Amino acid sequence: MGKKTCCTENDPFFIDYPGRIKSIQEAMASEGFDVYLGSRLRTISWTTDAFCPWRSYIVIPREGLPTLFTFVIDASRVADDTWLPEDNVRGYAPLGGQDQITQISDFIKDELKIRKGRLAYETGLSNYTPEGNLSQYEYEMFTAALPGLEFVNAHIIVDRLSLIKDEGTINRFREASRYTDVGHEAVREALVNGGWKGKTETEIAGIAECAMRKAGSEWAWSFTAGNEIASGYRTGYAGGACTPATRRELQPGDSLMVDLHAMYRLGLGDYAYNYLIAPVTDRMRWHARNYIDVVQMCIDNYREGITPLGLASMVMEMAEERGFTDYVIPGFEHGIGMMGDEWRIGLNTGPIKYWTDPNHVYQAGEMLICAVQYACPEEKIGFRYECPILIHENCCELMAKFPLDVEEID
Repeated sequence: MGKKTCCTENDPFFIDYPGRIKSIQEAMASEGFDVYLGSRLRTISWTTDAFCPWRSYIVIPREGLPTLFTFVIDASRVADDTWLPEDNVRGYAPLGGQDQITQISDFIKDELKIRKGRLAYETGLSNYTPEGNLSQYEYEMFTAALPGLEFVNAHIIVDRLSLIKDEGTINRFREASRYTDVGHEAVREALVNGGWKGKTETEIAGIAECAMRKAGSEWAWSFTAGNEIASGYRTGYAGGACTPATRRELQPGDSLMVDLHAMYRLGLGDYAYNYLIAPVTDRMRWHARNYIDVVQMCIDNYREGITPLGLASMVMEMAEERGFTDYVIPGFEHGIGMMGDEWRIGLNTGPIKYWTDPNHVYQAGEMLICAVQYACPEEKIGFRYECPILIHENCCELMAKFPLDVEEID
């Protein structure tokens, strides 16, 4: 949706992007920064409301509007997406003097008139490919081009400000989750009553994608392969893995994992549902019951005040009592944010920096993905649960409404 049709404050999906910029600028003033150079995808999405698949940067001065730099071939489309004025979106190109280092450095020096002071930038460790931290090469080139500026890693500014979600963001996630519900309904309808016979993982992914697109989804956003479909032994990969759909055809006795992703105005839907294809053994049902009980325990206990470690301890105690500790990963969540993700929980300040802080205390208004991976490689069976949840004072809200189950189909 371009800015020409951007929602108003009365729209349930409204987000105050100018207010977000002002909050960054207030933090910059408090910490003595003259300019903020944002490069992470999550920062670009959180500040611009634009889909930016190419390497992009946002330059935020102490006062006034920011300027977004993106690859020249996409600049006009991005300018139509974002709330920013057209003049505040610029394209860089692999030509002399038009590359991103030269353009951004000259902009800071010549247009913002900033040649001395402190520049906030974003870097760190990530297990997420499109994170967007400033690379070593970029850092070296920018510092050489801006010798009067002190470069300080300040990603924590956006991390803090984006931790608690506003109502517009929450509603966008609710809408994207509605699309994954539609996708799952379509897949289920296609599989039951023998419909699964002859179908491949890629076909199932296509059925889901078609239904979600018809409902309004803009993209199967996940960098882990869009809509992830796994069947048979592929559901039991150790550690859970990523499961891009393959041409494998469903077989009798398979477990089937359907993990769908949708997007609405950079808000993300993510829901995984599981099946067992007949014939189903009692051992398969034992695994399924373990998995369902783990997920239900997580759902019942997510609330303000709990920590990732506290929840993991409860779940693993149950797993130990029932003899399936080898089949679950002792971590039951990952972060979620506007397109670009927020994989880690907390503020990158835990005992292992840039990984989830096990002692992070959840607050009302935080969002995350309740994520459970149950896998038994030797028995070629596994299940996955993913669902965006909103933390409340005494409970959590499940964004997707499709049921929790491992459904048996003939």
